[in-house]
Amino acid sequence: MKKDNGNIIERIYEYYKFTKPNVWWLLVFTAFGSTIAAIGNTNMNFNLTIIISVILAVTAGTSGAEAISNYIDKDIDKKMDRTKNRAIPSGKINPKNALILGLVLTLISIIISFYIDTYNQYNKIPIITTLMIFGHIDYLIIYSLILKRRSSLNIILGGFSGAMPALIGFTAITKTITTDGILLAIIVFLWIPTHIWSLSIKFREDYSNAKIPMLPVITTLENSIRIIAISTIIMILFTLMLYEFGIYYTITASILGIIIGFKSIELVMKPSEERAWSLFKITSPYLAIIFLALIFETIIKYFITI
Repeated sequence: MKKDNGNIIERIYEYYKFTKPNVWWLLVFTAFGSTIAAIGNTNMNFNLTIIISVILAVTAGTSGAEAISNYIDKDIDKKMDRTKNRAIPSGKINPKNALILGLVLTLISIIISFYIDTYNQYNKIPIITTLMIFGHIDYLIIYSLILKRRSSLNIILGGFSGAMPALIGFTAITKTITTDGILLAIIVFLWIPTHIWSLSIKFREDYSNAKIPMLPVITTLENSIRIIAISTIIMILFTLMLYEFGIYYTITASILGIIIGFKSIELVMKPSEERAWSLFKITSPYLAIIFLALIFETIIKYFITI
């Protein structure tokens, strides 16, 4: 009996890993951070119903999308050293079961999204549901099925899906799409190619073998680095545009901007795989820190008001 229980736990953990929690937890955090930031920015009371619903919807949506994406990519995952040990190519999870898991989680995310719209008494268009569905269409159809294997614009146009959780979180509170919500989404949108391109420089042979036209595969290392540096600086500028959220956020964004900006300039001046990988590691926690600063700023405002 204990052995059976152990096997069940192992299987559940295997499916959990299959959904790429290292990817979706960050997107869930951006949704949570945006929700809290919207509360602080609009001076609204904490609404636990909305906050918990956003977390559940985005968790189900992002994990479901990753599961379906893994199903779509099962053939190319076999060709890449970085991904050949994933659950489907290694035979740990049946592809049909993987697809069913992804579809069920996606359906759950849409149902919860519609609950949020209903709770907010939406007018004409259920905006949270619409954003959730758009995110899935962009990631699974536009990116995974159409662009990933055909165009170097894959990660750019596919980046809209990664920006949706932040926009969903903010909009769930404001009940309408606002400039601040869009700016938060743009920060995530700009972070995605910067982060992925830096990663793909290190694994460009892998991407090349799988015939995936990522930026470092289709152009030189020097050109790739210039584009990464430019997109990084643009991301920093958009981050600083939200200075109105407060002094703690602005100080955090400024310090991070100086560090990452310096690393980007260094990368352009002395391009190398090692420095590109260093930029990847530095930018990895960038979003988490930025959104943590937003949460901290809101908590300070809230308790000062109380």
